Amino acid sequence: MTTAVPVPSSRDLPHPVRGEIRLEGVLHALSDPVRLRIVRELAAGGVALSCSHFDLPVSKSTTTHHFRVLRESGVIRQNYEGTAKMNGLRRDDLDDLFPGLLDSLLTAAGRQADRHGGT
Repeated sequence: MTTAVPVPSSRDLPHPVRGEIRLEGVLHALSDPVRLRIVRELAAGGVALSCSHFDLPVSKSTTTHHFRVLRESGVIRQNYEGTAKMNGLRRDDLDDLFPGLLDSLLTAAGRQADRHGGT
């Protein structure tokens, strides 16, 4: 019996495999306040969220750019569920490659938000 190989859909989005994720790419992606806010929301929810879930203070095209940077750096995984583009944090990959990094960054970002009264 042969196993069918899934054919990539035109809607499949490119993601780096775990071994291709680089620390400098992750740090760059998380250096932007909007992207950090997206990651904090994903981490707090612990589930994949649609792009439309996020109420960001930027235009739709800029929002798309921020999600692309996060995906291409390996911080999030995006996939389509019907017409919704879902976003999930790649916590397992990041924790395996850079132990403690994500938790430290999320803790620091939370403390900063508390100090400055925002997200």
